[in-house]
Amino acid sequence: MRNMTLADSIVRQFDCALRTLGGGSQAARRSPAEPVLEAEQSAADKGHAAGLMRVNHTGEVCAQALYQGQAVTARLAHTRTAMEQAAAEEIDHLAWCEARLQELHSRPSLLNPIWYGLSFGIGAAAGWVGDKVSLGFVAATEEKVCEHLQSHLQQLPAADAKSRVIVETMLLDEARHAHQALAAGGYAFPAPVKFAMGLVARVMTGVSYRI
Repeated sequence: MRNMTLADSIVRQFDCALRTLGGGSQAARRSPAEPVLEAEQSAADKGHAAGLMRVNHTGEVCAQALYQGQAVTARLAHTRTAMEQAAAEEIDHLAWCEARLQELHSRPSLLNPIWYGLSFGIGAAAGWVGDKVSLGFVAATEEKVCEHLQSHLQQLPAADAKSRVIVETMLLDEARHAHQALAAGGYAFPAPVKFAMGLVARVMTGVSYRI
């Protein structure tokens, strides 16, 4: 297999962005919601569930961009491979959220292209600083994602078992990714940095819920 050129890398990243933002993601695993029966929900509950799943979908768009950006600038081959593998696993979440939004007769956030670009830049910058910081950023990000998913489990309408089982599965996967990043040598970010990351995430989730 030949080494990838700069042009190859650019084409690959462009293709990944199109797949992520274009709604063509294909999950390798079956959605945990498939065997769950759809329950009757009020219009208000359905709209609230759609808003929460739109936030989760945007989070997965950002995860794709973050991992791809880090893979581009990672200095060690095993770190690059780890980022690409994590991104591949996150595609399942992306596809599950896309499918659930369609079932709820809703759509992804209109601002996803902006979130993707910002996340790719942040990921590339973290990878440029160093693999230890890059892995630490993954761990800190996944920790915040887990907090949001736990919050969503409390907020989802009681009747929406399909969305709930998706979020529960995502929570398990994200927690594992955080652990793996630290175990691979990631830097444990201090509390003030995590707090700042949480503030940024709060803005993104608040906007994505509505737009």
